[in-house]
Amino acid sequence: GAMSVDSITDLSDNASKLLEALQLSHPHELDPRRSRGKKKPLSLNPITWQVPRIVDRCCTHLETHGLQTVGIFRVGSSKKRVQQLREEFDRGLDVFLDEHQSVHDVAALLKEFLRDMPDSLIPRELYGAFLSTATMEGQAQLDTLQLLLFLLPPCHSDTLLRLLRFLAEVARHAESSWDPEGHEIPGNKMTVSNLATVFGPNILQKEKPGEKDASALNFEDSAAIILVLQRLIEHHHSLFMVSPEMQCDVLRRLFQTDPDVIEYLLRRK
Repeated sequence: GAMSVDSITDLSDNASKLLEALQLSHPHELDPRRSRGKKKPLSLNPITWQVPRIVDRCCTHLETHGLQTVGIFRVGSSKKRVQQLREEFDRGLDVFLDEHQSVHDVAALLKEFLRDMPDSLIPRELYGAFLSTATMEGQAQLDTLQLLLFLLPPCHSDTLLRLLRFLAEVARHAESSWDPEGHEIPGNKMTVSNLATVFGPNILQKEKPGEKDASALNFEDSAAIILVLQRLIEHHHSLFMVSPEMQCDVLRRLFQTDPDVIEYLLRRK
Protein backbone atom coordinates (compact mmCIF):
# COMPACT_ATOMS: atom_id res chain seq x y z
CA GLY A 1 0.00 0.00 0.00
CA ALA A 2 2.99 2.35 0.34
CA MET A 3 3.92 2.36 -3.33
CA SER A 4 2.82 5.18 -5.59
CA VAL A 5 2.49 4.92 -9.35
CA ASP A 6 2.18 7.57 -12.03
CA SER A 7 1.92 5.28 -15.03
CA ILE A 8 0.08 2.07 -15.68
CA THR A 9 3.39 0.66 -16.98
CA ASP A 10 4.72 0.89 -13.40
CA LEU A 11 2.22 -1.84 -12.60
CA SER A 12 3.76 -4.25 -15.09
CA ASP A 13 4.43 -6.80 -12.36
CA ASN A 14 0.76 -6.79 -11.56
CA ALA A 15 -0.87 -10.03 -12.68
CA SER A 16 -4.44 -8.79 -12.61
CA LYS A 17 -6.38 -10.22 -15.53
CA LEU A 18 -9.23 -7.91 -14.56
CA LEU A 19 -7.05 -4.89 -15.20
CA GLU A 20 -5.93 -6.30 -18.54
CA ALA A 21 -9.50 -6.99 -19.60
CA LEU A 22 -11.08 -3.78 -18.31
CA GLN A 23 -8.82 -0.74 -18.10
CA LEU A 24 -11.06 1.30 -15.94
CA SER A 25 -10.90 5.00 -16.58
CA HIS A 26 -12.57 7.15 -19.18
CA PRO A 27 -10.97 10.25 -20.76
CA HIS A 28 -14.19 12.23 -20.17
CA GLU A 29 -13.87 11.58 -16.45
CA LEU A 30 -10.65 13.59 -16.45
CA ASP A 31 -12.41 16.61 -17.96
CA PRO A 32 -13.12 19.16 -15.19
CA ARG A 33 -16.08 20.44 -17.22
CA ARG A 34 -17.85 17.07 -17.09
CA SER A 35 -21.33 16.99 -15.62
CA ARG A 36 -21.48 15.45 -12.19
CA GLY A 37 -24.02 12.97 -10.94
CA LYS A 38 -24.76 11.43 -14.33
CA LYS A 39 -24.09 7.78 -15.00
CA LYS A 40 -22.28 7.53 -18.28
CA PRO A 41 -20.99 4.39 -19.97
CA LEU A 42 -17.25 3.87 -19.76
CA SER A 43 -15.03 2.98 -22.68
CA LEU A 44 -13.11 -0.28 -22.69
CA ASN A 45 -9.39 0.52 -22.84
CA PRO A 46 -8.78 4.25 -22.53
CA ILE A 47 -5.82 4.36 -20.10
CA THR A 48 -3.34 3.97 -22.94
CA TRP A 49 -4.44 4.07 -26.57
CA GLN A 50 -2.57 1.15 -28.13
CA VAL A 51 -3.02 1.40 -31.89
CA PRO A 52 -0.14 0.67 -34.29
CA ARG A 53 1.00 3.82 -36.08
CA ILE A 54 0.51 2.21 -39.49
CA VAL A 55 -3.17 1.47 -38.76
CA ASP A 56 -3.96 4.91 -37.38
CA ARG A 57 -2.19 6.74 -40.20
CA CYS A 58 -3.77 4.63 -42.94
CA CYS A 59 -7.23 5.16 -41.47
CA THR A 60 -6.67 8.89 -41.03
CA HIS A 61 -5.38 9.25 -44.60
CA LEU A 62 -8.36 7.37 -46.04
CA GLU A 63 -10.82 9.34 -43.90
CA THR A 64 -9.29 12.54 -45.27
CA HIS A 65 -8.78 11.61 -48.91
CA GLY A 66 -10.69 8.41 -49.71
CA LEU A 67 -14.27 8.55 -48.49
CA GLN A 68 -15.58 9.60 -51.92
CA THR A 69 -13.36 7.15 -53.82
CA VAL A 70 -15.58 4.71 -55.69
CA GLY A 71 -14.64 1.09 -55.01
CA ILE A 72 -12.14 1.85 -52.26
CA PHE A 73 -10.57 -1.45 -51.10
CA ARG A 74 -11.67 -3.16 -54.32
CA VAL A 75 -9.67 -1.29 -56.96
CA GLY A 76 -6.13 -2.51 -57.63
CA SER A 77 -3.03 -0.81 -56.26
CA SER A 78 0.65 -0.51 -57.15
CA LYS A 79 2.42 -3.47 -55.55
CA LYS A 80 5.73 -1.63 -55.78
CA ARG A 81 4.49 1.49 -53.98
CA VAL A 82 2.67 -0.56 -51.34
CA GLN A 83 5.83 -2.59 -50.68
CA GLN A 84 7.87 0.61 -50.36
CA LEU A 85 5.44 2.04 -47.80
CA ARG A 86 5.42 -1.24 -45.93
CA GLU A 87 9.21 -1.33 -45.73
CA GLU A 88 9.33 2.27 -44.46
CA PHE A 89 6.90 1.47 -41.66
CA ASP A 90 8.80 -1.76 -40.89
CA ARG A 91 12.03 0.24 -40.47
CA GLY A 92 10.31 2.47 -37.92
CA LEU A 93 10.42 5.57 -40.10
CA ASP A 94 8.00 8.41 -39.42
CA VAL A 95 6.01 7.83 -42.60
CA PHE A 96 3.89 10.82 -43.63
CA LEU A 97 0.86 10.00 -45.73
CA ASP A 98 -0.54 13.00 -47.62
CA GLU A 99 -2.67 13.78 -50.67
CA HIS A 100 0.14 12.65 -52.99
CA GLN A 101 -0.23 9.03 -51.85
CA SER A 102 -2.72 6.95 -53.82
CA VAL A 103 -5.84 6.11 -51.84
CA HIS A 104 -5.76 2.59 -53.30
CA ASP A 105 -2.13 2.06 -52.24
CA VAL A 106 -2.88 3.08 -48.64
CA ALA A 107 -6.03 0.92 -48.63
CA ALA A 108 -4.01 -2.08 -49.81
CA LEU A 109 -1.34 -1.42 -47.17
CA LEU A 110 -3.97 -1.44 -44.40
CA LYS A 111 -5.44 -4.74 -45.63
CA GLU A 112 -1.97 -6.30 -45.89
CA PHE A 113 -1.04 -5.28 -42.36
CA LEU A 114 -4.19 -6.80 -40.91
CA ARG A 115 -3.83 -9.97 -42.99
CA ASP A 116 -0.18 -10.53 -42.03
CA MET A 117 -0.35 -9.86 -38.27
CA PRO A 118 1.38 -12.70 -36.35
CA ASP A 119 -1.89 -13.22 -34.50
CA SER A 120 -5.00 -11.94 -36.21
CA LEU A 121 -6.74 -8.84 -34.86
CA ILE A 122 -9.35 -11.11 -33.27
CA PRO A 123 -7.03 -13.80 -31.81
CA ARG A 124 -7.36 -17.20 -33.41
CA GLU A 125 -8.20 -18.85 -30.09
CA LEU A 126 -11.45 -16.83 -30.13
CA TYR A 127 -12.25 -17.57 -33.79
CA GLY A 128 -14.86 -20.25 -33.05
CA ALA A 129 -16.47 -18.25 -30.26
CA PHE A 130 -16.95 -15.17 -32.44
CA LEU A 131 -18.31 -17.24 -35.32
CA SER A 132 -20.82 -18.93 -33.01
CA THR A 133 -22.54 -15.56 -32.49
CA ALA A 134 -23.63 -15.60 -36.15
CA THR A 135 -26.45 -18.00 -35.25
CA MET A 136 -27.74 -15.71 -32.49
CA GLU A 137 -30.18 -12.87 -32.87
CA GLY A 138 -31.01 -9.52 -31.33
CA GLN A 139 -29.69 -8.41 -27.96
CA ALA A 140 -28.38 -11.88 -27.07
CA GLN A 141 -26.01 -11.70 -30.02
CA LEU A 142 -24.79 -8.22 -29.08
CA ASP A 143 -24.35 -9.13 -25.41
CA THR A 144 -22.26 -12.17 -26.35
CA LEU A 145 -20.13 -10.17 -28.79
CA GLN A 146 -19.46 -7.58 -26.10
CA LEU A 147 -18.32 -10.21 -23.59
CA LEU A 148 -15.99 -11.67 -26.24
CA LEU A 149 -14.58 -8.21 -26.97
CA PHE A 150 -13.79 -7.88 -23.25
CA LEU A 151 -11.45 -10.87 -23.68
CA LEU A 152 -9.28 -9.16 -26.31
CA PRO A 153 -5.83 -7.92 -25.24
CA PRO A 154 -5.91 -4.10 -24.96
CA CYS A 155 -3.82 -3.54 -28.10
CA HIS A 156 -6.13 -5.76 -30.16
CA SER A 157 -9.20 -4.12 -28.65
CA ASP A 158 -7.99 -0.56 -29.32
CA THR A 159 -6.90 -1.37 -32.86
CA LEU A 160 -10.16 -3.13 -33.67
CA LEU A 161 -12.16 -0.16 -32.37
CA ARG A 162 -10.09 2.27 -34.47
CA LEU A 163 -10.67 0.12 -37.54
CA LEU A 164 -14.41 -0.31 -36.93
CA ARG A 165 -14.87 3.45 -36.47
CA PHE A 166 -13.15 3.98 -39.78
CA LEU A 167 -15.17 1.31 -41.60
CA ALA A 168 -18.41 2.77 -40.24
CA GLU A 169 -17.37 6.16 -41.63
CA VAL A 170 -16.61 4.62 -45.03
CA ALA A 171 -20.02 2.93 -45.08
CA ARG A 172 -21.68 6.24 -44.18
CA HIS A 173 -20.40 7.60 -47.52
CA ALA A 174 -21.46 4.58 -49.60
CA GLU A 175 -24.42 6.32 -51.23
CA SER A 176 -24.26 9.40 -53.42
CA SER A 177 -25.34 12.71 -51.90
CA TRP A 178 -25.70 16.33 -52.96
CA ASP A 179 -24.00 19.45 -51.68
CA PRO A 180 -25.95 22.65 -50.84
CA GLU A 181 -25.51 23.86 -54.42
CA GLY A 182 -27.09 20.74 -55.87
CA HIS A 183 -23.89 19.11 -57.13
CA GLU A 184 -23.71 15.35 -56.77
CA ILE A 185 -21.11 13.92 -54.41
CA PRO A 186 -20.39 10.36 -55.59
CA GLY A 187 -20.72 7.54 -53.08
CA ASN A 188 -17.90 5.04 -52.65
CA LYS A 189 -20.31 2.07 -53.05
CA MET A 190 -18.76 0.31 -50.03
CA THR A 191 -21.69 -0.64 -47.83
CA VAL A 192 -21.30 -2.34 -44.46
CA SER A 193 -21.88 -5.68 -46.20
CA ASN A 194 -19.21 -4.97 -48.83
CA LEU A 195 -16.69 -3.85 -46.19
CA ALA A 196 -17.38 -6.93 -44.05
CA THR A 197 -16.78 -9.12 -47.11
CA VAL A 198 -13.42 -7.46 -47.77
CA PHE A 199 -12.13 -7.20 -44.19
CA GLY A 200 -13.74 -10.22 -42.52
CA PRO A 201 -11.15 -12.80 -43.66
CA ASN A 202 -8.31 -10.45 -42.61
CA ILE A 203 -9.67 -9.92 -39.10
CA LEU A 204 -11.12 -13.36 -38.32
CA GLN A 205 -8.58 -16.00 -39.30
CA LYS A 206 -8.74 -19.68 -38.46
CA GLU A 207 -5.17 -20.37 -39.59
CA LYS A 208 -2.12 -18.22 -40.22
CA PRO A 209 -1.75 -16.93 -43.81
CA GLY A 210 0.27 -19.42 -45.83
CA GLU A 211 -0.50 -22.36 -43.58
CA LYS A 212 -2.21 -25.45 -44.94
CA ASP A 213 -5.93 -24.89 -45.52
CA ALA A 214 -5.60 -21.23 -44.50
CA SER A 215 -7.67 -20.09 -47.46
CA ALA A 216 -9.99 -23.09 -47.58
CA LEU A 217 -12.93 -21.60 -45.70
CA ASN A 218 -16.22 -23.35 -46.19
CA PHE A 219 -19.27 -21.38 -47.21
CA GLU A 220 -20.81 -21.44 -43.72
CA ASP A 221 -17.68 -19.99 -42.11
CA SER A 222 -17.35 -17.31 -44.79
CA ALA A 223 -20.97 -16.24 -44.35
CA ALA A 224 -20.59 -16.21 -40.56
CA ILE A 225 -17.44 -14.09 -40.72
CA ILE A 226 -19.20 -11.50 -42.87
CA LEU A 227 -22.25 -11.39 -40.60
CA VAL A 228 -20.16 -11.04 -37.42
CA LEU A 229 -18.08 -8.20 -38.85
CA GLN A 230 -21.25 -6.46 -40.04
CA ARG A 231 -22.56 -6.51 -36.48
CA LEU A 232 -19.26 -5.21 -35.12
CA ILE A 233 -19.27 -2.30 -37.58
CA GLU A 234 -22.93 -1.46 -37.01
CA HIS A 235 -22.80 -1.58 -33.20
CA HIS A 236 -19.20 -0.66 -32.35
CA HIS A 237 -20.30 2.40 -30.33
CA SER A 238 -22.19 0.33 -27.76
CA LEU A 239 -20.10 -2.86 -27.91
CA PHE A 240 -16.94 -1.12 -26.71
CA MET A 241 -18.55 0.60 -23.75
CA VAL A 242 -18.55 -0.75 -20.19
CA SER A 243 -21.67 -0.13 -18.14
CA PRO A 244 -21.34 1.72 -14.81
CA GLU A 245 -22.64 -1.41 -13.07
CA MET A 246 -19.89 -3.61 -14.49
CA GLN A 247 -17.37 -0.86 -13.72
CA CYS A 248 -18.37 -0.92 -10.05
CA ASP A 249 -18.25 -4.71 -9.89
CA VAL A 250 -14.74 -4.85 -11.32
CA LEU A 251 -13.53 -2.03 -9.06
CA ARG A 252 -14.79 -3.96 -6.02
CA ARG A 253 -12.87 -7.05 -7.11
CA LEU A 254 -9.75 -5.02 -7.85
CA PHE A 255 -9.97 -3.40 -4.41
CA GLN A 256 -9.59 -6.86 -2.88
CA THR A 257 -6.85 -8.12 -5.20
CA ASP A 258 -4.96 -5.07 -6.52
CA PRO A 259 -5.38 -2.00 -4.28
CA ASP A 260 -2.44 -0.26 -6.00
CA VAL A 261 -4.43 -0.24 -9.22
CA ILE A 262 -7.32 1.46 -7.42
CA GLU A 263 -4.92 4.11 -6.10
CA TYR A 264 -3.62 4.75 -9.62
CA LEU A 265 -7.10 5.10 -11.09
CA LEU A 266 -8.29 7.43 -8.32
CA ARG A 267 -5.21 9.62 -8.69
CA ARG A 268 -5.89 9.95 -12.41
CA LYS A 269 -9.38 11.18 -11.62
